[in-house]
Amino acid sequence: MHAVVLAGGKGVRLRPYTTCLPKPLVPIGEEHSILDIVLHQLASCGFRSATLAIGHLGHLIRSYVGDGSRWDIEVDYAQEESPLGTIGPLLALLDRLPRHFLVMNGDVLTNLDFGEVLRQHVAEDAPLTVATNRRQVKIDFGVLSSREGRIVEFSEKPTLEYRVSMGVYGLSADTLRGYEPGLPLGFDELVVKLLAAGTPPREHAFDGYWLDIGRPDDYDRANAEFTLLRPILLGGHA
Repeated sequence: MHAVVLAGGKGVRLRPYTTCLPKPLVPIGEEHSILDIVLHQLASCGFRSATLAIGHLGHLIRSYVGDGSRWDIEVDYAQEESPLGTIGPLLALLDRLPRHFLVMNGDVLTNLDFGEVLRQHVAEDAPLTVATNRRQVKIDFGVLSSREGRIVEFSEKPTLEYRVSMGVYGLSADTLRGYEPGLPLGFDELVVKLLAAGTPPREHAFDGYWLDIGRPDDYDRANAEFTLLRPILLGGHA
């Protein structure tokens, strides 16, 4: 099983933490970085190889990870010279990748079984499988629905519930054939095109722990909770 870890972003929303470090290397707790945790998890889920798609401060990631032997996982690299979106970096890698592989953002903390995502993807022969998590959004206003100038429905400060993408995907190389390498391609664009083609992605629903470390508040929360999270995220490595 092979994984592609997207680790090339500039982490603008997480500044000032990412001024000198790429986001996947910001420390969580006293001993680990996000990427360290991710590689431990991938190895424990049965992955034996991974490609790190790097860009911003990528040389620091190369220096930290090396060949991946510390995690018992064989690591190679793909250098992103300009921002290509979530899917764009994969287009130049298709000849290096197996038919089916996992793709994940390098800033995700979760106890999702990554191996199970890929196994489901292969078993269902899906073009794309998206791991999803439940999120609730509290609206602090009275919400009105109107029709022809008349209010027909009212809800006071409702809580809306959504399934959101976790930034973890099962993907098939054939899905990306026909897209031109070197051009940006976002996850959103790929999903819209798959829906329009009548080949909808599959869902891998997961309601365990998930935190996308995109903002300083998320990062502070991860560090504050890490003592409790460590055995959940790292298991035998805790």
